[in-house]
Amino acid sequence: MSNEKWFNLTVDDVMKNLTTDLEQGLSEEEVADRLEESGPNQLPEKERTPEWIKFFSHFNDILIYILLVAAVVTLILGHYVDTIVILLVAVINALIGYVQENKAEKALEGIKELLSLQATVLRSGKREDIESKELVPGDVVLLKAGDKVPADIRLVQADRLNAEESPLTGESTSVEKQTERLPEETVLAERTNLVFSGTAISSGSGKGIVIATGEQTELGKINRSMSDVEDMKTPLLKQIDTFGKTISIVILVLAVVLFGFGLIIHDYEWGELLLSVIGLTVAAIPEGLPAILTIILALGVQSMADKKAIMRTLPSVETLGAVTVICTDKTGTLTKNEMTVKSVITRKSDYDITGTGYEPEGSIMYKGKEADLSKHDELHELLTAVQTVNDADIQEKDGQWTVRGDPTEGCLITLAKKADREISRLDLLSKIPFDSEYKYMAGLVEIKGEKKIFVKGAPDRLFEMAELDADSEEREYWENQMITRSKKGERVLAAALKNVGQDTSKIDHEDVLSGLTMLGLTGIIDPPRENVIDAVDTCKQAGIQVKMITGDHKETALAIAKQLGITDHDDVIEGRELDVMSPSELKEAAMKSDVFARTSPNNKLQLVEALQEMGHISAMTGDGVNDAPALKRADIGVAMGIKGTEVAKEASEMVLADDNFSTIVNAVREGRRVYDNLKKTILFILPTNGAEAFLVMAALLIGMEMPLTPVQILYVNMVTAVTVALALAFEPLEEGSMTKPPRKANEKLLSPYYIFRILFVSLLIGGVIMWMNGQLLTNYSIEHVNTVTLHSIVFAQLFHLFNVRNERHFSLNKHFFENKAAFIVSGLLIVFQLIVTYVPFFAQALGLYPIEALYWIFPVIIGVTVFVVVEIEKYITHTVFKRK
Repeated sequence: MSNEKWFNLTVDDVMKNLTTDLEQGLSEEEVADRLEESGPNQLPEKERTPEWIKFFSHFNDILIYILLVAAVVTLILGHYVDTIVILLVAVINALIGYVQENKAEKALEGIKELLSLQATVLRSGKREDIESKELVPGDVVLLKAGDKVPADIRLVQADRLNAEESPLTGESTSVEKQTERLPEETVLAERTNLVFSGTAISSGSGKGIVIATGEQTELGKINRSMSDVEDMKTPLLKQIDTFGKTISIVILVLAVVLFGFGLIIHDYEWGELLLSVIGLTVAAIPEGLPAILTIILALGVQSMADKKAIMRTLPSVETLGAVTVICTDKTGTLTKNEMTVKSVITRKSDYDITGTGYEPEGSIMYKGKEADLSKHDELHELLTAVQTVNDADIQEKDGQWTVRGDPTEGCLITLAKKADREISRLDLLSKIPFDSEYKYMAGLVEIKGEKKIFVKGAPDRLFEMAELDADSEEREYWENQMITRSKKGERVLAAALKNVGQDTSKIDHEDVLSGLTMLGLTGIIDPPRENVIDAVDTCKQAGIQVKMITGDHKETALAIAKQLGITDHDDVIEGRELDVMSPSELKEAAMKSDVFARTSPNNKLQLVEALQEMGHISAMTGDGVNDAPALKRADIGVAMGIKGTEVAKEASEMVLADDNFSTIVNAVREGRRVYDNLKKTILFILPTNGAEAFLVMAALLIGMEMPLTPVQILYVNMVTAVTVALALAFEPLEEGSMTKPPRKANEKLLSPYYIFRILFVSLLIGGVIMWMNGQLLTNYSIEHVNTVTLHSIVFAQLFHLFNVRNERHFSLNKHFFENKAAFIVSGLLIVFQLIVTYVPFFAQALGLYPIEALYWIFPVIIGVTVFVVVEIEKYITHTVFKRK
């Protein structure tokens, strides 16, 4: 029964193909057979991942695997404290990851919410209300204003039927429907003889035949293409993965070599040697890194939520900082999705209208002053006409003005209410409803004993009805005004009137085909949001391209794009052009053009994929059902919180609580700050591991006593990572970060300078402590020396924190005291060190000795030395780099 091109068939052909009857509908037996064949009218469920699998997936990290192997070995060797501590570290890591990232796959449920629950059908000649999931292809459905469309339907009857299809097509105006067959190449947004599942009827009534249900509907195809679209891995996750693998291989090779070396050269006892090698592996693994990165990202998420950008996944925060192109919808994101009349032109005068949206605040201005209606008769008559011949109304609800009926008609009501006196809405004695075939609407009224017909509609149609010759002066005047308005992105509507005799009581199309007098034109726009122009400018400074992808018309899209500074040339590509392009042409178009008009959901997906293939990190905004696949595919999908459908929100990584484009730019700024701080954290944590690994290796090679036990090493790693490193999450954005281009997606987390710095600080801390150990071991017990060593590493890192806060510049600067967290964690760390040294339970667990006050001088001296030496290194390196 499937036929993709139902819009291309006549009503009779559709009835034949689906073997149905318009008066009777289907019988109960036919419905039962078809329900078995096509299945219920609902979207299929997706299998859920059990919670325990989600939790254990956080152990799926090569660094954690090595830790778990170490735990098993210590268990076999009978070192139970070590086993417990190692396992605790692994579990804490997984817990943090699981709690922070429990991102449910609700995207498909959101789509299900959109499906209407009830439908009115004809079955066996009777009208019935049924659950929409019971609909089958061939059912005859009745539609009225306010209904959610329950399935894809081919219309057979449409009485002033308009559908709100912006969730599916992105069009802000409601689409007028008709029943005639359409050409085969008609695009989705222009299939006016179909209504689609998930959209809504805004006015009128109609009747149609169900042509597709469930997964076969346009909505279902989107749902399917969402299941088919694969999630992208964020740049940070990819790098941490690679980084983990590299470190693991290095550690394992080293461990094997040293184990062999210790057995053969130093003739160590193998159990003890194995424990030392485990000490080395534990020392070199940055266990705290995954946890601290997760916490930094989570704090970034918190900070963004305060700024109206709600992140749905953690790593997306960091991806935001790397965004190179933002693809944005026009309607509702750059603009307000509220039709507004901006200009009125009569035969004698031009008027500007202030105020935006449906709220009747603002004025009709003439030459800079509010127009006095008593002196502007033509304007008065035009306002009366557009308000009288009108099916819409505006209303205030919870402080928001909304329109009941067609948005374009609604804004004409608002216009009339902006006049300096009340405009009466006259009673219609007879009316000709709007019809797309005729492109106008008319009404018969009586004013002061005279009968008149008011007409409003498409300008070119009214010019003909006013019998204006193509080369007449008046026609030229109106045409020029119309072109001027269209170039500004305004949709133009015309109004006219005709005086008729007193005996006229009913009107028909023949009565208005000639003899009209033009009253004037109105220019209507969907106004841009405030502060979007600044946001677009900020993007340009930060090296981020902005591209507009909209379902709207070419001229409107271009006018708004120019107004907002998105483009400065006239190059606009339409959806139908994209459909026929080869992959290479598509890539070129995606790179070259900034404005795409009349696009379909699939075009959005094509453009995002083309940009990604060209190496761009893309953010994509959307609010409709149609945007879901592209939102899911983009590196950052951005959904609208107020006007967005549930589906769009669930498919995205970020939801804008205020639907404002500017919020995206603030989020990008925050993303850059978070990434900088992540890099500083890595620069801070890794020297701890480097220094410990150096100490263990040196001891093995020289044949000295082990400077630290595996449990002590784990304590140092976790305490520096989870307390001190946290301070870096609160570092503010360094100056000039938003005037630099975005970092490259493949930029290495560890630049050559970072690798040098990590090795330099590791050797510095490790070397100084090694020398100190050599001095102390001659006179003191191993517990004594281990305790001083542990404190020395912790203090070296504490001082190193203040080096890292400023990557290349001198650390003792005017911003030194800005990050309060750095001083709080330093205080906490010192308290922890005192507790583990002097509280017997902790001291025994870690194997520490309660050292005398005098010995604290060693850790402090080592810390100060590290700080001073690193500052000198930063100064020298920075000067050399600057010269280069």
